[in-house]
Amino acid sequence: MNIALYGSRGAVERKKDRLVNDLRGVVADADDLLKEVAGATTEEFAATRARIEGRLREARSRLDQARITVTGKVCDAAEATQEYARENPWKAFGIPAVAGLLVFLLVSRR
Repeated sequence: MNIALYGSRGAVERKKDRLVNDLRGVVADADDLLKEVAGATTEEFAATRARIEGRLREARSRLDQARITVTGKVCDAAEATQEYARENPWKAFGIPAVAGLLVFLLVSRR
């Protein structure tokens, strides 16, 4: 169960790195656009703007995919936790309750 939750950490890291690179590319394109605006023709401006808009669409798409992936992982983790608590109630609730009681007794003695 833990392997399924954490096994694809490398894939998530690769997606994050690709998203960060896309966002850096968008920022670089926007910087280029600002530099070119002063002496650019309307066609050059339109081409650069179209390129930036395309990169933004790609970055938004990857960001949405990352959100979906993370949401799925969180749901999987929540389901696994709920399943574990149902199957092992004494481990999930009993041991922490006993530990809390011991801490309470130790603190109340002082």
